[in-house]
Amino acid sequence: MTAHSTRCTALLGVLLLPGTLPAQATDPGYRLAVVSESGDRVTWLRPGAGTLAVEKVVPVGLMPTDVDGPHHIAIAPDGRSYFVSIAHGQPFGTLWRIAIEGDTLIGRAPLEMFPTTISLTPDGELAFVANSDFHGDHPRENVVTVVHVPSMNTITHIPACDMPHGVRANHAGTVAYVTCMHSDELLEIDAGSLQVVRRHPARLAAAAGEHADHASAPSGAHDGCQPTFVSVSADDRSLYVACNHGNTLQVWDAASFTPVKEIAAGTGAYNVEPSPDGKWVIVTNKKAQSISLFDAKSLAEVERIPTTKKIVHGVTWSPDSRYAFITQESIGADPGAVDMLDLTTRKVVASVPVPAQPTGIAVWTAPRH
Repeated sequence: MTAHSTRCTALLGVLLLPGTLPAQATDPGYRLAVVSESGDRVTWLRPGAGTLAVEKVVPVGLMPTDVDGPHHIAIAPDGRSYFVSIAHGQPFGTLWRIAIEGDTLIGRAPLEMFPTTISLTPDGELAFVANSDFHGDHPRENVVTVVHVPSMNTITHIPACDMPHGVRANHAGTVAYVTCMHSDELLEIDAGSLQVVRRHPARLAAAAGEHADHASAPSGAHDGCQPTFVSVSADDRSLYVACNHGNTLQVWDAASFTPVKEIAAGTGAYNVEPSPDGKWVIVTNKKAQSISLFDAKSLAEVERIPTTKKIVHGVTWSPDSRYAFITQESIGADPGAVDMLDLTTRKVVASVPVPAQPTGIAVWTAPRH
């Protein structure tokens, strides 16, 4: 191990926070991991029956006098490690793989400029990372980086589009989908050839889809989508795309790779995630202090639920689909938070402060032995 790697490992100390974790009769069997982009930390939360508490905090990053900017987090399919995209570097970012047990650094892989979201194939072999290059010159063709997870070696940088932001592999592990904010399109990458095989404009969604719901989309929504995130239904048949500029949820047919419906969401639609049971789809409304709850079958917005903080970011679900967990960014000295939404009552039942710009969130489930 190099001196540089030794320094990385030393920075991964764990801060236990006594008094923040209430006594609970049973372990829920899962935890939440949240990255704070301005604080170089991963906060682990323990949910309960309508409760949410900080369990531990894991520092990440290399630069003690500057912010490294962890943006997103993903859990390995086997539940034994997790991955953090580190946005800042000299000059590029990195992907960190950290062991669940002991929070020790397993390896790092070089990425490109300002990596954002991470998606792993179900076999745990490949990690796709979108490099958004927030601070570079645009228009520009940015890349999606592919990392071989067992060795933590970078395989390739796939030329993609202008400002790829969201990336998600399907459940079969055959393709990965990428949202492109500045070029306003959705890409499909073949996991075998590691090449872009299909692309389609997102801004033409309502006009192109034969079954597009023009009536439910807001006026002017089709002039531009600026898609920020994409997720995949459990059966891999549908894609869900959040339009940050269009303020809509787009639903795509995965087989034909065409949009079929566009539905109004809140202002600044940002992240999107279906529930594990396939019943719900949630879109976070970054500029509207709310989430939009959609019925996955009817594709209608059922309710718009307010959050406790203004700038709404990420979303993940409990394994049983009862709870959704929403990250909200900090504003100045006011810390961000994670809200716990109970889908049985459609109310926020718990909220815990998380400082320093909480963004990405993921759910970890205890591995089966």
